[in-house]
Amino acid sequence: MSLMKAAITAIVVAPVVASAAADTNVVPRVAFFGFHLINTSLEPSTPTEGERVRLLDDLFREKLDASGRFKILSIPLDLREKISAGPEIGSCNGCERDFAQTLGADWAAWGTVQKVSNLILNINVYMEDARAGKMEFVKSVDIRGNTDESWRHGLDYMLRHYLFGEP
Repeated sequence: MSLMKAAITAIVVAPVVASAAADTNVVPRVAFFGFHLINTSLEPSTPTEGERVRLLDDLFREKLDASGRFKILSIPLDLREKISAGPEIGSCNGCERDFAQTLGADWAAWGTVQKVSNLILNINVYMEDARAGKMEFVKSVDIRGNTDESWRHGLDYMLRHYLFGEP
C-alpha cells in the first residue's frame, strides 16, 4: 500500500475507532431513589434501623461514584418531596423510570432491606434502564445480625462481587 493510501485510510478510520472507543466509555447516569425497610418480623422497626437505611443510601452513592462506572445524579428537593408523597419506588407501576427520565438519568436504582427477624435480613438492589424499562441488575444478599457492620458488609459484598465483578 502506498504512503498516500495509508494516510487516507488512517484519516478515515481514526475517527471511527475513536468514536467507538468513546461509546464504550459512557458512564451511565443513575437516579438513586434510596433504600427502604420492609419489616416482616414480629419485632417493631427501630430508629436505629432508620439510621442504617440512611447509612446504606450513603454507602451506595459513595461506592458507585467512586467506582467510576456510574455517575449518581442528585435529586432536587421538589422531586424528592413528590417521590416521598407517592407509593414506594419499585411498587409504583414504573414511576421510577419517569422520575429518572425527568432527571436525565440513564438508569433508575433503588433498594430494600427486608427484616425477617433481628437475626435474618436481606438487602436487595434494583437497577433499571430508564429508557428501555429493562432491569439491568437485580441482586439480593442475606445477612445475619441487625448491626451497622452487618448491613455495611452485606451491601459492600454485593457491590464488589456482583455489580463490580471484583473478587
